[in-house]
Amino acid sequence: MSKLETLLSQYAAYHLDHKNVLTHFVGIPLIVFSIMCLTARLGITVEGFEITIALVLIIASVVYYLRLDKVFGFIMLVIFAAVYPLSLMIAKMSLGAWLGWSVGLFFVGWVIQFIGHFYEKKKPAFMDDVIGLAIGPLFVLAELVFLMGFRKELEQRMLTQARKQRAEMDAKSLQSAHP
Repeated sequence: MSKLETLLSQYAAYHLDHKNVLTHFVGIPLIVFSIMCLTARLGITVEGFEITIALVLIIASVVYYLRLDKVFGFIMLVIFAAVYPLSLMIAKMSLGAWLGWSVGLFFVGWVIQFIGHFYEKKKPAFMDDVIGLAIGPLFVLAELVFLMGFRKELEQRMLTQARKQRAEMDAKSLQSAHP
């Protein structure tokens, strides 16, 4: 199993309920965008080019995603390139408006995430493994690609492994609840 399949399967083990996955289609983009907005205000200018923390995070994320999968990495690059200018516009607002939008979107995104996990009856994946914070956006992209009918073999391998992992997680929970 590839590193991509392993990471997506681990994440999917916490996201087998369709209502939870649907909430992630809204919550994760809001959270990622809010982080872009928060970090787009901070940076330095080098020879007339503004290098923000958001830009550094985008580059690091895209490099990571490209190493996992060229197609998904490229799609993430396109998405980030399309959204980054909007985050710069928000970052240039007054301090109150910038913080209001950025923190507000962050809060709403997390509320939506936790609503999804209420349906799932599982805590978010990042609570057991912080890499889940980086895999979440990739998972949402993969789910969108699967919904569009592409990469169905990857989807099946991911789901098969995720269901096995979920069964193991549930068995451990039962054992710890009933010693």
